[in-house]
Amino acid sequence: MDYRNPAECLALLKRLHAVGLDETHTVLTDMVSALLESPPPVNQHLEVLEAARDQIAFVQAELAKRYAAHPLPPDSVENATLQRVVTLWRDLAGSYAQIARQDAADGTLGDQRPLLAQRRTYYTGQVLLEYFRAHRALPTAAWSELHDCYAQAEARGIAKVRVADSLNDVWKAQSAAEAHAAVLLVELANPFGRSEREFDWICRWAQRFAPYCGLQGETGEDAKPTTYGLDLVLDHGLRPLGLLSPGPSLRRFDGARLAGQIQAVLAQFKRGVRPASLGLGEDCPVDACTRLLLSLYRPWGLASAGRRFPRRGCHGFAELCGDWLAIGFNVQGKAFAQPASLSSVRSLRSDISLMTFGERAPEVAPNSPEQRRRREAERLGFTCMQWEMADHSVAGFRLQQRPHHERIEHHQLVGIRPPDGERFLLGQVSWLMYREDGVMEAGVHVLAGVPEVVAVRKVGLHAGGAFQQAFRLPATPALKTPPTLVLPAGWFQAQRVIEVYDDKLEQLRLTELVLRGTNFDQVTYEVVEAAA
Repeated sequence: MDYRNPAECLALLKRLHAVGLDETHTVLTDMVSALLESPPPVNQHLEVLEAARDQIAFVQAELAKRYAAHPLPPDSVENATLQRVVTLWRDLAGSYAQIARQDAADGTLGDQRPLLAQRRTYYTGQVLLEYFRAHRALPTAAWSELHDCYAQAEARGIAKVRVADSLNDVWKAQSAAEAHAAVLLVELANPFGRSEREFDWICRWAQRFAPYCGLQGETGEDAKPTTYGLDLVLDHGLRPLGLLSPGPSLRRFDGARLAGQIQAVLAQFKRGVRPASLGLGEDCPVDACTRLLLSLYRPWGLASAGRRFPRRGCHGFAELCGDWLAIGFNVQGKAFAQPASLSSVRSLRSDISLMTFGERAPEVAPNSPEQRRRREAERLGFTCMQWEMADHSVAGFRLQQRPHHERIEHHQLVGIRPPDGERFLLGQVSWLMYREDGVMEAGVHVLAGVPEVVAVRKVGLHAGGAFQQAFRLPATPALKTPPTLVLPAGWFQAQRVIEVYDDKLEQLRLTELVLRGTNFDQVTYEVVEAAA
């Protein structure tokens, strides 16, 4: 097969539907690569690339499913799959750029220049999205290449010219500026902190909302420092304007119209309109759509929230565990048991005080309670992973390690004890990312308050029986947080009554859902009555 012959390529594309996934991907990759190395006339080259777009998009998406469910280590088997996918995206971007360069000399595709700019920008952006999907650090110059695509289109006055695009589910059209903006929106959505399903939605929604935002050449003297901006010559995405230097390459991100669009969508949800009819997808339940859109409202439509608490560098290792029972063991110093055997709980908790950073825990003496806890944890299989501290704030930690232990997931509840803390705290995994050197970085958001283990069970028909482990977190006035319970996943129902055993048995009514993770619900409550 001569992949350098456009006519043979077009004939082959019609037969590819009967070939297996990996073979199809190999054929398409070889075809694009051969045409890039030995380019035919620009109109024939463009015809082949356009004819192959839908098939390429399908096989790329299918291959990406092999590594999208969990963060992908650089030394894993599926890393080769990621590189295959990225290589094809890069070759496609390079092919459209090459056609544009060739056409600049003979001018046979003058009316197709906006299309060439959009395609090049779109495929360059797909490289970044693929690394986000795999939870991998972006390679050097990835952002610079994307910004260069936009800058060239802007300089030619074609950045905002829309062209037909069958891969855009909602608009069926897109401009180079919108392709560029969509990637910027995905990065603002904390892609390393998203599950596979959430990430797919965010990518789709970024395409849907991209027309409602843009980059302005004039930053404006009255622009707030927290307003997002972009320097087209720097290798990163949007940053607060206050962190960027003025210059001709600086652009201000304008998301005002986008904020109004998100508000309109949320209002439509309240009127009973389904997400599919609003261009959000057939696979999006209303409640999940609402939660995700609310989390995107500020970064997409308003501005940077700024960092509430400053981060500080630190040294040492934090202990972290992700198993539900292991968290309880490390919080209270012993394995969870039914209430009849919890008579010593109060004395164990009596000396719990608020953790303060910068206060070194005393050295562990031989046969101390701490040493006994570690031996018992090892016996029960409740040992903790050791993560190196990168930095921290009052709100959480940034950790790193070469993982060889249990897998942790996005939004999972974990128990964590920093090197200068005497007690285990509860945290939620905010994001995960592998660096190219194989080190995993993780962000852990700390739930306010020092946790206590309690026993809980449901009340009412089909309830009763054995208690389950849960956690109680006290109010933290300094952070304006109320007392909460951290229950197993799926327990929250508004106004549900449960029994809680601490040093006494009482009934509590669940009032609001504060935070929902993969394995927990954090809820507020009110006391119903003390139970006998």
